[in-house]
Amino acid sequence: MAVGEARLEHPAMARSARDLWTARLKGGAVGSIVSLKKRKPASQPAVTSSRGCRAVVLGIDPSLRGTGLAVIDARGPSPLLLASLTLRLSAKLSQAECLGRIAAESERLAREHGASEVAVEGTIYVQNFRTAQAMGASRGAALGAVARLGLKVTEYAPARIKQAVTGHGRASKPQVGRMVSAALGLSRELPPDEADAAAAALCHVFNAR
Repeated sequence: MAVGEARLEHPAMARSARDLWTARLKGGAVGSIVSLKKRKPASQPAVTSSRGCRAVVLGIDPSLRGTGLAVIDARGPSPLLLASLTLRLSAKLSQAECLGRIAAESERLAREHGASEVAVEGTIYVQNFRTAQAMGASRGAALGAVARLGLKVTEYAPARIKQAVTGHGRASKPQVGRMVSAALGLSRELPPDEADAAAAALCHVFNAR
């Protein structure tokens, strides 16, 4: 996907993530893409829950050269993907230039879609110092941008995100991608970084109090 290109795709909120997946799997094929203006009626009745959040959530999967961003609207009976993108940045760009673009895209998506909350995948342990430094810097750039907007930021460990969307804390990337698509009613899977960002947002949707 080209830099800055956002994918608009659409339709599943139940009492828990496990209930959601069970309902989806029983329903058969994943729903097709629809526009925001012509959203299809939900095939499952809305379930009122005392948990989770009903807000527009920006999910962030930070990386210096390939940050994933996804915006999910959880204000209705089922979560909708409003936009997603992978920020592919050339190796020719300096670290400072990359951080500037990560900050700009994070702020743009949050403003454009009216996000009020942010979910970010927490840092993971890596042995390579330069990799850890780059990951921390990209994360800081994105969070700094949304913090300037006054958005609420929640961090989730990678294992918790996987548990929320697949029911297993050690799920593979393909498993996460498939379950994210099922939850959002997409006809095809998102690119890996975008799927991870959407998974972070869904984890927040299901677990925030």
